Amino acid sequence: MLDSPSALEATVSRLFLEESHREERYAANQLAEHRLYRTYQTPDRIPSYRRLIAGNLVGPVLASYPCEVRPTVVGWATDADLWLRRTAIIAQLGAKEQTDRALLTYAIEANIGDTDFFIRKAIGWALRQYARVDPDWVRAFVADHELSGLSRREALKRIGS
Repeated sequence: MLDSPSALEATVSRLFLEESHREERYAANQLAEHRLYRTYQTPDRIPSYRRLIAGNLVGPVLASYPCEVRPTVVGWATDADLWLRRTAIIAQLGAKEQTDRALLTYAIEANIGDTDFFIRKAIGWALRQYARVDPDWVRAFVADHELSGLSRREALKRIGS
């Protein structure tokens, strides 16, 4: 067990930044999100998570500290870095009923015209996950927005048009 947030950050950073195999990056993310270290997942970890570009780490912190973290995610939605934009879109995948629909809408609308596969897939994925909570809202969102075919298919995959 790592005994402090700084020890965890040093270990995660070393695994992620000095990696020679992608599995080390996966291990870094899994270590950072491990239940033993939940108390370390606070807004001051967000700069570290930015380096890791890990939506699965940002989401729980966003849910626990929305006022502190939301402005960062809003900024990421329009960042020049593709992976930060993707993280902004998928940061709330597990939020279910606690999804900040305005933030989800903003992140998607900010990237709706992007032709990159990973952005289009993330948009569909985020909408598909939220459809488990509010399928009618997702159907309406898809109908009201000109999404790529990939985003549309992914969004409606389990709920139909």
